[in-house]
Amino acid sequence: MSPSTRLSTRTDDGWSTTRFVVLGFGTAGYACADSLLQAGAEFVTVLDDRDTEALREKAQILETLGATIKLGPGSTAELPADVEIVVTSPGIPPHAPLLASAVERGIPVWSEIELAWRLRDPANAAPWLCVTGTNGKTTTVQMLTSILTAAGHRAVAAGNVGLPLLEAVMDPEPYDVIAVELSSYQLHFTDSMSAHSAAVLNIAPDHVDWHGSLDAYALAKGKIYENCQVACVYNVADPATERLVEDADVIEGCRAIGFTLGMPAISMVGLVEDLLVDRAFVEQRASSALELAGLKDITPAAPHNVANALAAAALARAFGVPATAVRDGLRVFRPDAHRIAHVADVAGVNYVDDSKATNPHAAQASLLAYEHVVWIAGGQAKGATFDELVIAAKDRLRGVVLLGQDKQVIAEALARHAPDVPTITVEATDTGAMQTVVGEATKLAQVGDTVLLAPGCASWDMFANYGARGDAFAEAVRRLGDH
Repeated sequence: MSPSTRLSTRTDDGWSTTRFVVLGFGTAGYACADSLLQAGAEFVTVLDDRDTEALREKAQILETLGATIKLGPGSTAELPADVEIVVTSPGIPPHAPLLASAVERGIPVWSEIELAWRLRDPANAAPWLCVTGTNGKTTTVQMLTSILTAAGHRAVAAGNVGLPLLEAVMDPEPYDVIAVELSSYQLHFTDSMSAHSAAVLNIAPDHVDWHGSLDAYALAKGKIYENCQVACVYNVADPATERLVEDADVIEGCRAIGFTLGMPAISMVGLVEDLLVDRAFVEQRASSALELAGLKDITPAAPHNVANALAAAALARAFGVPATAVRDGLRVFRPDAHRIAHVADVAGVNYVDDSKATNPHAAQASLLAYEHVVWIAGGQAKGATFDELVIAAKDRLRGVVLLGQDKQVIAEALARHAPDVPTITVEATDTGAMQTVVGEATKLAQVGDTVLLAPGCASWDMFANYGARGDAFAEAVRRLGDH
């Protein structure tokens, strides 16, 4: 019997004698090693080519618990000969030599999610409601958690957001339900998970360099549906998500549930005028729909955020949450900073920070939420193209201001598809560059327009992270109001 089949729960005797290697010693790697030790594993080796004071301090803690920690260049050069299971951190691609070696030798490779699933105590395990997609994952999971809490459940957001999933499953006071955000990285090496219900929000080119192709990226996302128990929630507007449901091997009786910004068909949730309604989890769904909430209950009520709310509502309803809790949970929810956040109105112009829109798909969704936009974009494009975005949004663009490392990629797409849209390029890369960018955008804007920071790119060329970029934008807007 292989270790991958032998180790199914944290009560299994196999944990103590199995030899584990944890690859990577960041936040996830530390949590994996610590959880294995708590579960009784006696042979845990951690490998990381980095060697910093902070890592050495963490290493000392785990070494006192019996782990072996190897840090510094060459530590991940080869797998120990006696390893039986590799647990990998999410940022390490499958083509990394050590992981490729494990696969070649037939050694099971687990993600932190796979480990968390196997560490669950079956007697008290909370069901998982899982969410993935290129964009909107965090907001949807947080909306879902708000709805579940409004229904009176002890719920938590975990995984790629909120509480580390390993902490959630190891909590001595079990949760009623866990809302789990999963990235494609985490799903790639996850095989035995069986979610209560799961949703793929959308599929668009992202992380292709990590997965090797768009098809491989989509397949990783689709693993969220495997062994799903009650509902596979898909996006009616994105046929790729429905195809993933069709291809999934689910538990018998699991249903496909669509969400749509249009009128819902049977087994869907959607919109009827300004109401979110359910035609999936009501007995008379062939002839009627149940009101869940109104657009007025969603902040902001931009189309892509309404889609997030519908996906969250579908998962909550699959779990048996009453309609009133959907409304109450959405009503009190506010998205995190830098997600299509209103900054200020200055001289009749609306300034919006969506710095979290770090790929073209997210930026396009943001642009299509406004009628007339001065778009601020640029940064590190990560190999992405912008032609599709420009074609979709060109009629809304009052003007564009570009900054950052790959601004020329966007400029060329604009030249091809929207040559008449005024475009300004800001060459500055210092800390004051955003002030210049906002100033130029303000010159292009007319009363009633929206100046929108939706970069479509990563921020690391100029800023510590997307939050710092959004903060710089907000500060530059505030200075406008001071004049």
